[in-house]
Amino acid sequence: MSVQRLHVTSRYCEVAIAGNLVHLAGQLADDTSTDITIQTQQTLANIDRLLLEAGTDKSHILSVFIFLKDIEKDYAAMNAVWDAWLAEGHPPARTCVESKLYAAEVLVEMTVTAVRPD
Repeated sequence: MSVQRLHVTSRYCEVAIAGNLVHLAGQLADDTSTDITIQTQQTLANIDRLLLEAGTDKSHILSVFIFLKDIEKDYAAMNAVWDAWLAEGHPPARTCVESKLYAAEVLVEMTVTAVRPD
């Protein structure tokens, strides 16, 4: 099976596609100087954009790993944005953990696995 990679750098790619499986690298907000609400909105917008480019959408997400800098402080606000974004009737398997992220201003990062429709 061949692997298609989109937005390739020397270290990683943003999207890896094998058959009908689509894997997104960790997605962040474009502007990490903002609060958790804006960062979550921007992160989800980036996920939407990459899924569309890969030939799928959020209704076909299998699983999401969510990393929060401060789960106690940001969990409720992140979930408010998440809940409004979800495709109704298509919630993915999800894990949410607190994690030290690569830069202090990053409040949320998400990795996604989805399928492309037949």
